[in-house]
Amino acid sequence: MRGRRKPPVSPLPQRDGIDAVRVRLPEDREGRWASVGEHLVDRFGGAIGADRVAEMLDAGRFVGADGVAVRGSEPYAAGRYLWFHRDFAAEEPVPFPVGVVYRDERIVVADKPHFLATMPRGRHIAETAVARLRRELDLPALQPAHRLDRLTAGLVLFVVRPEDRGAYQTLFRDRLVRKEYEAVAPYDPSVALPRTVRSRIVKERGVLAAREEPGEANSESYVELVERRGALGRYRLVPATGRTHQLRVHMNALGLPIVHDPLYPVVEPEGAVEEWDRPLQLLARVLEFTDPVGGEPRRFASALRLSAWPEA
Repeated sequence: MRGRRKPPVSPLPQRDGIDAVRVRLPEDREGRWASVGEHLVDRFGGAIGADRVAEMLDAGRFVGADGVAVRGSEPYAAGRYLWFHRDFAAEEPVPFPVGVVYRDERIVVADKPHFLATMPRGRHIAETAVARLRRELDLPALQPAHRLDRLTAGLVLFVVRPEDRGAYQTLFRDRLVRKEYEAVAPYDPSVALPRTVRSRIVKERGVLAAREEPGEANSESYVELVERRGALGRYRLVPATGRTHQLRVHMNALGLPIVHDPLYPVVEPEGAVEEWDRPLQLLARVLEFTDPVGGEPRRFASALRLSAWPEA
């Protein structure tokens, strides 16, 4: 069976570091859509309203592969590609910079601050690490090789060239990247450390917090106390797997919830305003791997520090 032909390149430039949406008109064996406009209203009218779709067509917001605005009255043609830019709600800027730890022709290793999402998702679109770096470094094709939780700070690997992305993503998929984290959490002398924690973690769509349940373990984390200051400890965390919120769940299960964690042990109500002075005290400190393109060993260390553990 022959594969689908590669879609054409978008005729629209990025806007604020965000790609235009690509739409492929599907087969219409039942003859439901006589025109492009009828299909777009059916497709997007439920989300933004038929009147808004009509306004976007009148304003020339939908374009074809040649970059020319599409009229709503044009005959429907299955397989045709269209592009448009979505309207985004205003986002509160995250008042912390994205640091660049390393950059070459293949990769960018960035120090993502707390509160900044790695990539567009939900209500965080332009205020994301990938969108910022595309704008600031003038690298429109930049893509993340993996994702770091929005509330966690630290190292994220980005790929400069689309043809290289699969190779770097495979490193993370196949667990060929050694990741080391740092956390600040309560100190409890009754918790024997170092230790390896294994459990079964389940994360349901639409539920903020993950949970542990009986069954075969699907997560593993190494936990070590590095230093103690009064009631707090600084911990080194080395995950062998990558379940959602894994380190946060495992630290909480040990009775050592990470400082300023809004989900573990108690899910706090989401506030309308971010508490910039209360970041989750979790940092992706180290990334180590063998480069899948050049073959050289790579090791990167974050330049960030956790605010609850200032330099002595």
